[in-house]
Amino acid sequence: MEANLNEEQIDEARLDWRLWMDPIYPLRVTDLKQWFYCRRIVYYAFCLPDVRPLTFKMLYGRQAGEEEILREMRRSTRRYGIPNGRREFEVELASERLGLRGKADLVIWVEEEPAEVVVVEYKNSSKVGQAVHYQLLAYAAMLEEKSGLPARRGFVYLIPLRRTQEITFTENLRQNFYTTLQEMHQMIHSEKMPPPAPERAKCLSCEFRRFCNDV
Repeated sequence: MEANLNEEQIDEARLDWRLWMDPIYPLRVTDLKQWFYCRRIVYYAFCLPDVRPLTFKMLYGRQAGEEEILREMRRSTRRYGIPNGRREFEVELASERLGLRGKADLVIWVEEEPAEVVVVEYKNSSKVGQAVHYQLLAYAAMLEEKSGLPARRGFVYLIPLRRTQEITFTENLRQNFYTTLQEMHQMIHSEKMPPPAPERAKCLSCEFRRFCNDV
């Protein structure tokens, strides 16, 4: 399947990449995905921001998510097991405490007891990897801080499979998330290059490969 990407969309994506390095909220939720794939990608993003390539895969994934949001607007929250919920799409979130920001695809506000806030992310993938759990929790943590409501769970909608998977935010997941976030901030402040990904097969298709001299 091909994505219909025009020049304006490509230019906006390039501009967005340069502007996201906010001094108060330095990390984006999407950086968690890169961190689990290869920590050096996050390092290059902060230490060499001008060399960031823009790939077709990145643009196509973004467009697929936007198209799914349009379809979601015609649906109800019952697919998530929530009879009544107020929906908000593309919710901008930021936390100075966490040094984090991002845009959640869908937020469902459940006002009936037990009240809660639920975040939903659309992924152009056929599986839910570890990084997705952390990304979902990142949005949830910012929503909890913003609203005061608990975020006990979230959902990932796998676009190719048309399937929804529920993620429970366990205490162990929360502890690991905060530890990971701390490690990311420490790496940025120290500006120390982390080791390459242990799975060297990842390097073959990496857009940053030419900047690594040890793989």
